[in-house]
Amino acid sequence: MKLNKLFYLFASAAVLAACHPTNDDDNGGNEGKDPEELSAEWYAGGKLGTVFNATSYAYEQPAPAVENVPGMAAAFKYGEYLFENDYNQNKNGAFTGLGPLMVRRGCLYCHPNYGHGKRQTEYRADKAGNGYLLVLFDDYNTYLSSVTGMPQTLAVEPFKAPIDESKIKIEWKVYTDEWGNKFDDGETYELIYPEVSIPADAYYVPIEVMQNGQKVTLAAEDVNIRLESTIGVYGTGLLDAIPDDSLKAEYARQEVAALERGDSEWLNPAIFKNGEWTSYYKNATQGDGTPYAKRFTYALSRGPLQDAAGANAIWNITNVTRSDRRYHYMTETYAKTASQDPEVQASFYAHFPEQNKTGNVEADIYNYLMAKDLDVEMTDEEYANFMVWHRGLAVPAARDLDDEDVQKGKELFTQIGCAVCHRPSWTTGPDDVEDPAGFFEKNDPRLPRFPYQTIWPYSDMVQHRLFMENDIRTGWCRTTPLWGRGLSELVTGADDRLHDCRARTVMEAIMWHGNAQSDARWTVEAFRQLDKSERDAVIKFINAI
Repeated sequence: MKLNKLFYLFASAAVLAACHPTNDDDNGGNEGKDPEELSAEWYAGGKLGTVFNATSYAYEQPAPAVENVPGMAAAFKYGEYLFENDYNQNKNGAFTGLGPLMVRRGCLYCHPNYGHGKRQTEYRADKAGNGYLLVLFDDYNTYLSSVTGMPQTLAVEPFKAPIDESKIKIEWKVYTDEWGNKFDDGETYELIYPEVSIPADAYYVPIEVMQNGQKVTLAAEDVNIRLESTIGVYGTGLLDAIPDDSLKAEYARQEVAALERGDSEWLNPAIFKNGEWTSYYKNATQGDGTPYAKRFTYALSRGPLQDAAGANAIWNITNVTRSDRRYHYMTETYAKTASQDPEVQASFYAHFPEQNKTGNVEADIYNYLMAKDLDVEMTDEEYANFMVWHRGLAVPAARDLDDEDVQKGKELFTQIGCAVCHRPSWTTGPDDVEDPAGFFEKNDPRLPRFPYQTIWPYSDMVQHRLFMENDIRTGWCRTTPLWGRGLSELVTGADDRLHDCRARTVMEAIMWHGNAQSDARWTVEAFRQLDKSERDAVIKFINAI
């Protein structure tokens, strides 16, 4: 993907002249307040990471850490431009390099206005707001090996998608909890959850999984299917700035507290046990394999932001190559299947005339799909700008914290135990900007930094289990930060919460924590003892932070 000089001249004029509304448009209950007189908690992202913006553009703002560095705001805007546009399969011009397979054509489909994905009733990759990724696994929680970890449902001609999304069925079912979805004072709520089915004829590739080192073929009905929706991308640079030793201290503190109360299953032993990490994030493909604490994704599968979900997605969601990843996000099973498909063989050269013709079309297709030396489609400068944007997104300031009901809600939030997992604040460290992939140097001056900031994400960054109906794969899920979520309906048009958007309101999200086995059961029991005005105050507080 080459952006020519003329394009850059026009783009720079456009992005610098057409800035989004910023701090003066709508402060969300902060009007007339002197920022110097506000307590630290109003600054959800600290002084370097907070913007006072409560408009529909609240999640899109550059942090002060970006605007304070000469030239960085322009890089941020270029990175934003890459995030907001679809890629294509043309060979020349902007945003080329799409495919041959992809999860989405661009980023905004999954992150509507940079926020959490929206609940869907059908799976369509090109539908705006569909933040769902398919999660396919066997009864041992092992991902299918014949499709990529984030299964692809789109392809460019002449290739065919690994899964035909038109045959994916999402059915929303009503769940009745042990309290009959009703409080003692008569207030009711509704709980729903998704069941997803994919028939055998929707799979283009064999349904394979590795079990005990052996490749096993599964029947379609034996595949477990879940949905995981994207979360908002704002503030991730601030979470990245939390030191690894601070994360370890939080795990250790929780482990000690859990053992003191006789709860040996409070922490995921695959992450932490007996005061030590039991697994780390490492990248020995692009990097040198240095270990880092895990901190990103529901499954805690990623470490530092520079090699986390966004850095990965800008490559594998669209299959746009870059200098450190000159290969397709692809399984060998797919490459073999496509290379042996007569319809693909018949028109492969018409669509890919630049491929070497050896006289063996099957071999040529396979070699193209599995090549490790493909042309670079996203330049290093473009990727660096994308990461300036990704790391530099600000967090909206908290709102209405001096409201009497909000203050009452905050008190109750702590009193009933919500703050045990939704830890209010952290302090960032020197923010050394580590990159396990080795693309960015330590303390790379191109990237924004957030040293020694008090931030208020309302997450302990730890995994817990809620034991929900049709729960997330493995049951373990990182506590999602609550900061800024109260603006979701304004920004994205929906307030859907939890990993698969099953909760349409804060109330529903709270009550999904109430299973008898849930790590948060005791807090829900306490929440149920509150009267309606108190429950409303808790919800109002959650929406204010």
